[in-house]
Amino acid sequence: MRYFMTFTYDGSKFKGYQKQPRSKTVQGEIEKALQKMSGDKVDIYASGRTDAGVHALNQRAHFDLNMNITVSKLKQALNSLLPDTIYVKNIEEVSEMFHARFNVKAKEYIYKINMGEYDPIEKDYVYQYNKKLDVVAIERALKYIEGTHDFKSFTKADDEKDNYVRTIVQTNLFRDLKNVNKITISFLGTGFMRYMIRNIVGTLIEIGEGRRKSEDIIEILEAKDRRKAGITAKPEGLYLKDVFY
Repeated sequence: MRYFMTFTYDGSKFKGYQKQPRSKTVQGEIEKALQKMSGDKVDIYASGRTDAGVHALNQRAHFDLNMNITVSKLKQALNSLLPDTIYVKNIEEVSEMFHARFNVKAKEYIYKINMGEYDPIEKDYVYQYNKKLDVVAIERALKYIEGTHDFKSFTKADDEKDNYVRTIVQTNLFRDLKNVNKITISFLGTGFMRYMIRNIVGTLIEIGEGRRKSEDIIEILEAKDRRKAGITAKPEGLYLKDVFY
């Protein structure tokens, strides 16, 4: 039977999502729990991976399990075996043709920034920039990101791909109503490459600092050169918010 799972995790406690030898990862912990439960080696296939320090609110994955168990009992059993930094929110049965990665239509990521005083409680969950940014300039720059573009300038420098074209359907910048010094930037797109969001955010921060103009995004995209874009923003502010099928 193939199962489709929605789960959330605190990325600050793992060396990323993807399984690695001798490192604590999200995939590794879930597969270990499934094996303990079923007695069989179980591979899970997620919508994509997240890097060390990056969080997920609604990550999705599928796995095959040869057990006679209801989805409610499966969810309960899994959560009882997983560390408290991972929580399975929902499990459903799906067709064996379904694939959690290849059937993805869009993903939404958010990035959280604190422009106010340093907050040690939130240091692993909100990027502590701790200085004022020109939020209006950032909002203006975001509009140049939207659409279908070659995002080679915003990918990992040594990533060699056949195609760097991706579509950002929508971007938004939200201010926290309780604390105006906290902002959240959202990106809804059909696909993202490694470090793409963090490299975009790093460039947006430089625009917010006044070191670049909002319109510079156009030239950076056209250059198709990682060296033309800004720094890579830190991982702790980044969340995989949702995956759409």
